[in-house]
Amino acid sequence: MPNGLGKVLAVDDDPGALESLSEALGLLDIDVWHTSEGTSALKLAQEHQPDVILLDVMMPGMDGYEVCRRLKADPETRLIPVVFLTGYGSREARLEGLEAGATDFLNKPCDLMELEVRVRNLIAYRRLILELDSAEQMVFSIARTVEARDPDTSNHCERLAQIGVRLGESLGFDEDELTALRRGGYLHDLGKVGIPDAVLLKPGPLTEEEWEIMKRHVEIGVEICSPLRSLSPVLPLIRHHHERFDGSGYPDGLAGKDIPKLARVFQIVDIYDALTNDRCYRKALTREKALEIMTDETARGYWDPEIFNLFVGLIQAENSTAKAACG
Repeated sequence: MPNGLGKVLAVDDDPGALESLSEALGLLDIDVWHTSEGTSALKLAQEHQPDVILLDVMMPGMDGYEVCRRLKADPETRLIPVVFLTGYGSREARLEGLEAGATDFLNKPCDLMELEVRVRNLIAYRRLILELDSAEQMVFSIARTVEARDPDTSNHCERLAQIGVRLGESLGFDEDELTALRRGGYLHDLGKVGIPDAVLLKPGPLTEEEWEIMKRHVEIGVEICSPLRSLSPVLPLIRHHHERFDGSGYPDGLAGKDIPKLARVFQIVDIYDALTNDRCYRKALTREKALEIMTDETARGYWDPEIFNLFVGLIQAENSTAKAACG
């Protein structure tokens, strides 16, 4: 944790400008690192994880735009707010900065009162992002704990995330939808954290009362994730991945296209993975046998036939590619 109010990295090839920034921010009890060129700025950003980066646009070698692009491309620094310090107030310069990922702009020479307000606001914003990120990480940690409770589901979430994204790509999903599918792989059964072991790990068939308890896991999962806005795209998948195309699923008995598309995609992947991996009550089935069972279920109205047919083609294509690579 920083000693002061926050942490700022100042990047400018003008020593006088760096000195002024350091003095002004130091008076605000803000810890400041500074450098005069882009490569060291990238290194310092990774090492110190500042709350805000003040970045000059025009520098020798790597200019500010390129530094910003690299910061935003790195998962470890992409959420750090970047403020461009520039004497170029043209529309074109600002557009280029926004395209590079800039959060804000300050004209040089900086007005110290404006600098203080901008930096304080962005430090508060950065701390909020970190709090949300920590909460999200906690949710994923709970999901991993749930998976670890059941030895039958080892690596189940990782497999679902990977194959779900491949099917989503085949369907032409955009990046946000693919991210929701990937996260859904880990979070779909999160609510099982609230299901007693006596029910969750029961080796035999569940009683009617136990089955009602088990079905609650989708609602519990939504309750856990709904406070985090970043997880809102995953909520329909969590709640509805046990619906069936003919309306015989749960929790809401949705049918056909009323079932969210993400859930219709994910449930096919989920069932296929369950069939092709070992369970305490049976050995893993072959790809062919699993697809045969799911073809019958689709004919009986369980799964979206269009998505299932595309999934079959995807699995068969991947199987053919694997055989060709081995032979």
